[in-house]
Amino acid sequence: MQVQRISYLVPGSVKLARYAIRWTRMITEQAKHRLKVLTFWKQYGLAATLAAFPVKKRTLYHWQAVLKTGSGQPEALNERSTRPAKVRKREWPEAIKGEIKRLRSEHPNLGKDKIQVFIAPLCAANKLKCPSISTIGNLIRDMGGLRKFPVKVRHNGQVAPLKRAKRLRKPKQFEATYPGHCGSFDTVERIIHGSRRYVITFTDVYSRFAVAWATTSHASLAAKEFFDLVTFLFPFPLINVLTDNGSEFMKHFDTELKRLHLTHWHTYPKTPKMNAHCERFNRSIQEEHIDYHTPELLNPTKFNAGLMKYLLWFNTERPHWGLKLQAPTQFIQANFPKECKRYLTNTKS
Repeated sequence: MQVQRISYLVPGSVKLARYAIRWTRMITEQAKHRLKVLTFWKQYGLAATLAAFPVKKRTLYHWQAVLKTGSGQPEALNERSTRPAKVRKREWPEAIKGEIKRLRSEHPNLGKDKIQVFIAPLCAANKLKCPSISTIGNLIRDMGGLRKFPVKVRHNGQVAPLKRAKRLRKPKQFEATYPGHCGSFDTVERIIHGSRRYVITFTDVYSRFAVAWATTSHASLAAKEFFDLVTFLFPFPLINVLTDNGSEFMKHFDTELKRLHLTHWHTYPKTPKMNAHCERFNRSIQEEHIDYHTPELLNPTKFNAGLMKYLLWFNTERPHWGLKLQAPTQFIQANFPKECKRYLTNTKS
């Protein structure tokens, strides 16, 4: 059975829809205000308009002329670009431009600040004015950006540009407002007698509730198993997950988040402050526990037994400055008494 739209065979519905789109999307608030002033001028005269609105006489005549040129359509009163029709072009010696091209060709994506360091001796030797950092950036943009991207060769010999995978980033103004709103993950790596050990950590951004687990694997499957442990211990459902761009948080870990319809945010490369809560927990757990039990990491099972005791104390008794000297479970019980009656699920096991 075909379902028709509501406006099917309704006279004037399309015209009304176009009218609504025009007034809500195509005409700005500034244009509506100008049209209102012109209508007031036509109805009450010039003296009343100048007294009622902070505009000048020549401005009114200018708006009237613009509206007349636009065939009386209110869109003609929209704010337009004030950029000049003819813009002054930057004129710099070809020697400087050629050196910028050479540097960007030999050293792809070299920044404008560092390019100025290499250009300064050339300008001094030829008695030329050295362009500023911002001018170098403008010259690079004028020459098309001078970007050079790595390429990959496919199985059939075709050369294709290698594009960086796009990651979903945490919104800049995001602030967690309830437990589970955002859970952050990270990894602490230790080398003991040539053997690598990894401690995967989790922190709830709102309540500072934390979980950690030592493992010998750095694969995404290990991170996925740790995520299952977190969802079992943390008494609130996770909505958003924040990680860095490590390989352990790809493949199996990311697939599990998609299966559960959770939002997976990634931090920008070399920007640990985007995951500040988990980074702070990493420091605490290293200074208070890992540094004193490092040899036990050779046997992760033994280390995790002691780690669980520390986490139980960390989440139930240890005061946190960010929680006004309350423990995470105390903070949760004080703010969400109905949702969380006990700090851990299945405490008998």
